[in-house]
Amino acid sequence: MKFSGKNVLVTGAASGIGKEIALTLAGYGLKVWVNYRSRPDAADAIKAEIEANGGVAAVIGFDVADEEAFIEGIKTIVDCDGELSYLVNNAGITNDKLAMRMKKEDFTSVLDINLTSAFIGCREAIKVMSKKRFGSVVNIASIVGETGNAGQVNYSASKGGLIAMTKSFAQEGSARDIRYNAVTPGFIATEMTDKLSDEIKESYTSKIPLKRFGSPKDIAEAVAFLLSDSASYITGEVLKVNGGMYM
Repeated sequence: MKFSGKNVLVTGAASGIGKEIALTLAGYGLKVWVNYRSRPDAADAIKAEIEANGGVAAVIGFDVADEEAFIEGIKTIVDCDGELSYLVNNAGITNDKLAMRMKKEDFTSVLDINLTSAFIGCREAIKVMSKKRFGSVVNIASIVGETGNAGQVNYSASKGGLIAMTKSFAQEGSARDIRYNAVTPGFIATEMTDKLSDEIKESYTSKIPLKRFGSPKDIAEAVAFLLSDSASYITGEVLKVNGGMYM
């Protein structure tokens, strides 16, 4: 895949899907800014792995829910590289419980990290990318933002909102040649799913037409495609990467 820009910021890149996105994009020749909130050692390890494979990376720590910190983080990148070409809003949390037991704080805290932080990133991206009339943003949503899920009212709302927001930013960004797209992962094999019992895993996979969990690499390659020049005529799209679980 070809990329006309030179750098990318990946939020929540210290582990899981974010880590794989960072490694994959570095493999395609982009300078990757590895964002973390509380795990500098993990972020440093990813940077070292990228550099060991001949790539270029930098570590940048800030809490995406902190508006001033996010804005300052993007300013740091632009001051260093002269631009921000690509952004992947990947940072996210869960706080699952049935709605009748969910406090307002349980709801809003998930929206703050999963949705409001992505809004800040999307907004600041359109500001800095407009200067070169070029850029691409991918937001990591979720299958439950499309289907809903019991016990995840807060998470579903945040990811559903992220999908709708992506489409709105795509309409605003198009006049400046800035593209916004979303990826909705299904069940992905991560440290979290590794802890599930075999019985639960079998229950989940029985509902997936491809009969397996996806891998972080599946998500990373989808993100790379949407960011790349290969997707230059795609904006406002929601790319489902779920093994056919929701079509």
